[in-house]
Amino acid sequence: MATIEECRAALEKLSDNMRSAEGDVAAAASMDRSVSCRITDLDVTFVGRMTGGRIVVHDTLQGVPKEKAQIRLTMSGDDLVALVDGDLNFAKAWGSGRVKLEAGLRDLFQLRKLL
Repeated sequence: MATIEECRAALEKLSDNMRSAEGDVAAAASMDRSVSCRITDLDVTFVGRMTGGRIVVHDTLQGVPKEKAQIRLTMSGDDLVALVDGDLNFAKAWGSGRVKLEAGLRDLFQLRKLL
């Protein structure tokens, strides 16, 4: 089971990958939205903001945050690490329910370029 530190490092790596993106992916990464990533097996949620082509994590909360972020991811810590490392395909993980993504319709259309 991935630790909180490994999950935070995976989010940092994802942020670095987004920063170096080009074309349509770069346009999608440049959105300015609140973001949360809930890690179910650790019962923690990383909350922050997607801005300037990066994900900036502001806090790590126990459980589910009171306020909903505009973009919300939910998965296990191991799945987060595997996704970022390229060992887990997002579309397959999302289709099977291993990863949940919630956002407004317009944001979902933009995010599909990232994922």
